[in-house]
Amino acid sequence: MEKPNISKALKRFGIIILALGVIVIVFGLKTWKDAGEFKRLEYQSQLDCRVAHGVESSEDITVDPETGMAFISSVARGLDRDKTLPAHGAIFAYDLESADPQLVNLTPDIDRKLDGFFPHGISLYIGENGARSLFVINHRTTGDFVEIFDYTDGRLVHRRSVSGALMHSPNDLLAVGPDSFYVGNDHGADSFIGQVLEDFLKLPRSFVLFFDGKQFRKAAQGLRYANGFALSRDGKTLFVGETTGRGVRIYERDPKTNALELKDTLPLDTGVDNLEMDARGGIWIGAHPKLLTFVRHAKDARKPSPSQIIRLTPKQGGGFTVKDMHLEEGLRLPASSVAAPYKNKVLIGVVFAPQFGVCEIK
Repeated sequence: MEKPNISKALKRFGIIILALGVIVIVFGLKTWKDAGEFKRLEYQSQLDCRVAHGVESSEDITVDPETGMAFISSVARGLDRDKTLPAHGAIFAYDLESADPQLVNLTPDIDRKLDGFFPHGISLYIGENGARSLFVINHRTTGDFVEIFDYTDGRLVHRRSVSGALMHSPNDLLAVGPDSFYVGNDHGADSFIGQVLEDFLKLPRSFVLFFDGKQFRKAAQGLRYANGFALSRDGKTLFVGETTGRGVRIYERDPKTNALELKDTLPLDTGVDNLEMDARGGIWIGAHPKLLTFVRHAKDARKPSPSQIIRLTPKQGGGFTVKDMHLEEGLRLPASSVAAPYKNKVLIGVVFAPQFGVCEIK
């Protein structure tokens, strides 16, 4: 009498195992699809580029729109580095108005003042009086900080360090005043497992903070891996890239209160990284079209990751024209993270490789 019950139990167990297997396969295929792994990429470029060396990486680049001075965030970013030891990164200057631009280390002695310098996202603020300040996300061994430097006479002078409990996973930032800025936590969770779940399940737990010079407050929530920022010339529209969200969120911004209200979302079907604005109001985007390939590249730099540069051009009456400016398999410039425009030139930064691209628009 017991054998039929055992047989039924085994059958039910087999059905459950089969169902779980199907769920795992479906989820895996969906993850690969959402990450862009099944996409066929047609490699092409509207840019003439050469590869420049002399940096450890070039994850973020921004250019002074008035002088052509580029600032490059550089540090050895390999996942196999010992995170218990202080990093020795640098901010480099690169003059795009020079006939023969050379890299200049603007932070050669910063380790004497800070317990490690691991620069990530950067943002240049130009005051009404022409004073310039560079804001730099710094992942110290003791926590995450925003370092504020004043840029005068070709030198970066450290002025202030900012940290806070709400800022636990900063990626990029946007300076809007001498001491105020927006910063994005690319994950809502602060644990490794929580962050992995956010990435693979595409959970909208990332958020944007605003720092008013004294304290942080949440300015926007419900993002999927908040990344790069850009601000319209009139200061009334804020753009935020979403890496796992594969698009750009567009917010109405109140310049007086710095409050944000979601206006639109622009899907781009690529892993959006940093954003930079050009003189005509166009937005240049460094992106990762295949996110799981990017993860493999992060673990082993010998495995290339495709690079994609997109330009968003505003249309009369609203909206944007989306154009691929550069798409390559990643053999020359792997894992592009930023495209910083200046006149007819564009600097392309990459996440891990010790190089950057110096390009001209065709």
